[in-house]
Amino acid sequence: MKNYIMISLLSVFFVTTSCVQKTAHQKVVFNLDVKGIKNIKKVGLRGEKPLGWNFDTEMKLGKDSIYSATIDFETGYKFVQYKFTINEEFELKDKENRRAYFNSKGITTVLKKFEIVK
Repeated sequence: MKNYIMISLLSVFFVTTSCVQKTAHQKVVFNLDVKGIKNIKKVGLRGEKPLGWNFDTEMKLGKDSIYSATIDFETGYKFVQYKFTINEEFELKDKENRRAYFNSKGITTVLKKFEIVK
């Protein structure tokens, strides 16, 4: 009986401790340069949680045709995959997603230009 209890306790210990990935808080400031693009009604960001691939996270216009959005992540990963949208149209259609690699200090800044694939 003692062996059964000991094996059960060890099993529970290994299951609850070995599968848990450490997470960290990450803040990413996404900046998108839209200079030269006309008829912009809405600029958005889509991607992995807490973003979504089926809806835009709206970006706000700042200085010099740069749109920005700041997103907080609680993650165990080293990067997040994302794409920008203008008027709900994806950039880089049929191409790989962009990746923002998290800075070890917890704050990452990204500056990209909207890329249209023809």
